[in-house]
Amino acid sequence: MGIVSKHIIDVDKSIVVLPFKNMSGDDSYDYFSDGITEEIINALSKVEGLKVTARTSSFAFKNKPKDIRLIGNELGVTNAVEGSIRIAKDRIRISTQLTRTDNGFLLWSEKFDRQLDDVFALQDEISLLIADKIRENFGHLTVQDQLVHQETESIEAYENYLKGRFYFFKWDLPSMEKAISFFDESIHIDPNFTKAYFNLGMCYSLLGSWGFFSKNEAFEKAEMYFALGAQVGNESYETFYVRATHEFWGKWNHQKGYDYLQKAIKLNSQNAFTLDFIAEIHRATGSFEKGLKSNSQALQLDPLSVNALYTRSTILYLKRDFTEAISYVEKGLNLDPHFSLLQNLKVLILIQLNKKAQLDIYLKENVQSQTLKTISQCFYNLFHKKEMDTSKIEDLIGQLESLTEPLLYPWDVYLNLYAGHSNKALSLLEEKVNNRMGQVISYKNDPLFELLSSAISSKENLNSNFLLADLEAIQENVDNNPKNSILDHSEINALLDVLNSKMENEQLYTNQNLSLRALAKHLNLHPNKLSWLLNECIGKNFNDYINTYRLKAFKDNALKPENKHLTLLGLAYDSGFNSKTVFNTYFKKAEGLTPKQWLKSQP
Repeated sequence: MGIVSKHIIDVDKSIVVLPFKNMSGDDSYDYFSDGITEEIINALSKVEGLKVTARTSSFAFKNKPKDIRLIGNELGVTNAVEGSIRIAKDRIRISTQLTRTDNGFLLWSEKFDRQLDDVFALQDEISLLIADKIRENFGHLTVQDQLVHQETESIEAYENYLKGRFYFFKWDLPSMEKAISFFDESIHIDPNFTKAYFNLGMCYSLLGSWGFFSKNEAFEKAEMYFALGAQVGNESYETFYVRATHEFWGKWNHQKGYDYLQKAIKLNSQNAFTLDFIAEIHRATGSFEKGLKSNSQALQLDPLSVNALYTRSTILYLKRDFTEAISYVEKGLNLDPHFSLLQNLKVLILIQLNKKAQLDIYLKENVQSQTLKTISQCFYNLFHKKEMDTSKIEDLIGQLESLTEPLLYPWDVYLNLYAGHSNKALSLLEEKVNNRMGQVISYKNDPLFELLSSAISSKENLNSNFLLADLEAIQENVDNNPKNSILDHSEINALLDVLNSKMENEQLYTNQNLSLRALAKHLNLHPNKLSWLLNECIGKNFNDYINTYRLKAFKDNALKPENKHLTLLGLAYDSGFNSKTVFNTYFKKAEGLTPKQWLKSQP
């Protein structure tokens, strides 16, 4: 059975959690506010049917004040969570609010003041409240009883873990080394902290794959930490995803990577990183249309992801659609002009499109690497068969052989091939394939290796089916399964009778703080079942259902002569509405008139 991703179509059930602001008066606590944000994003992404903007696109707005409506439009979401964190000694104060991005309407806000060691329970509480407010306003969602699971009893271990994540996402060698030290300290404090082990293993896996460390040594450490993490705790979506990444990118063990990815998908099918990972596998196997489809789903969740834009541009490049490819390269470079992989790809495309003037300007104004500049200019001349000093070509090829800095693209193979050294080029390609170098993972479809196609076909190690044909089983099917009833007919009818009785006889709607969970408690029913009952059987979300009763109560009371001395807003509050804005908005939506206009129209 192939990997299945679920396409999200209800735009109202979409949300971005913007980076929480650190209000502690100490910039060193940025790691904590970032960590809280990431945990809430991860928690909400577990709610099936809720489109949650991924971390990358959310954090693109960190420290960049921008109109919430513009953010919603740019990310394609209807709701936004904003918040701030203040840490003082052993206490944490969090203020957060949920706002509609189309009209700026405040749906919910709350402040929390807790002991710092209550942070895990607080993250879960906030995540559940946000999910509840989304389904109360926009329709049924099945929400787990717990979204954030506490994995360590030590707040100090957790703080070091958050610091490690803070540096991990900087994606450079010095920061990765700092991340390693913090994850290592986290494990030292709490040897049973599963996530810290897997994050530490991921650091070593990436450094080995990038060529910064000895691959064998780095992978040995990575796998040691993966094994230790699996021993001390239950594996989660994140741990399966990390192991899939290591097997696929690091070892080219695609079947094992696929198996781990299947397990990750079962636990979380709505993660942008996973969807883009699926696209990368399709890219490697040459299933480009499937790759583009999965990548599109990833970009819905993470439209400002440079990595996802790079994936798309490389698929288009391998399809030989250079013009379309470079349009996505430009989008990615607009977000991060220093993203080295995109810089290399842009240079390659400009060379093949014979855009010499654009290439020269780009190299001069945007590329800092002298190595890339020299390679680009030399390869342009070789590709377009311009006259060149042969000794300069040979000198450059020799310099590449002694480089300590890993090449992101197989420029040494390209240069030898187009300089006429086909045997040398083939030998280098074989070496890279045998060493499982990520720079040549798509060598079978690389446009620049067409000159070697017959030689590749004749080489058993280059023509073997190491990409595994059964990876074709991977598919991105829209989940078209019919909605299953979570209540049988007898339960539905009985519950509807009880619900109507509670509302009409006990007038529960007059409680201004009535929530879906509170009403479910009155009915002795799980909130998920009540949410489903309201939306699927009555055809209304929780707020519309409750406000229907409140509106009727208001109209009845407004027409009573003995209430003429009362204000309309006072009557609205007596009927259960808790704000002037909510009352006026709902009244106009239901009646097509303002409350005053409606009252004047009554006989």
